[in-house]
Amino acid sequence: MTERAYYYSDELSMQTQVLSCTPADDGRFRVVLAATLFHPQGGGQMSDTGRIDTAIMLQAVQEEGDVIHFTEKAVEPGPVSIQIDGKRRSLHSRYHSAGHIIACIGEQYCWFGYKGNHKPGEGRIVFKPADVTHPVTADDFSAGANEIVSRHLARSLREEEGRRKVTWGTLPDYACGGTHVVNTGDVGEILITKVKAKKGELTVQYALHDHPTHGTEIVQ
Repeated sequence: MTERAYYYSDELSMQTQVLSCTPADDGRFRVVLAATLFHPQGGGQMSDTGRIDTAIMLQAVQEEGDVIHFTEKAVEPGPVSIQIDGKRRSLHSRYHSAGHIIACIGEQYCWFGYKGNHKPGEGRIVFKPADVTHPVTADDFSAGANEIVSRHLARSLREEEGRRKVTWGTLPDYACGGTHVVNTGDVGEILITKVKAKKGELTVQYALHDHPTHGTEIVQ
């Protein structure tokens, strides 16, 4: 199994080993690394991109518990350097972290987030109710989330029963394999673009101030 170095490292480059490289049916190449910093698509977060040696790493995916890296050309087995696209990683980490912060606000009103999409332009968290819930508005989510951002809480990572858990300060932690900012202030201003109640669930759509959406509708 590939070691998932991105679980506990924020580095954007490292030395690793190419264990195998085989042709894929679509003309790309499937590369397996001994250790990787590339976050694979999953958990509502998009794949990192970057380079493996001189080859462009187009997409990383999870497959049978391992990480498969798709490149546009073959890579020789052996020692290799990898480089993450830092701008893309930063944006995805900020969106994913914003989703967690919004989920924390929902819990204050007894709504519990159980699924999300952290793709820029499609950010949303879907909540299920507890036995008793309290009314919550877009303004409530916005004020609460941005208050957390303004507190500049430090990220905390731990492992519990084999699961990686993520939080900031004393906020509730969540089992998560995604990448996240090291400080809530790094998220920037969170925009709550829509709150919709349907079939007993609550969907909160969000964006970041410097990367707004353009009227994207949530389809359920």
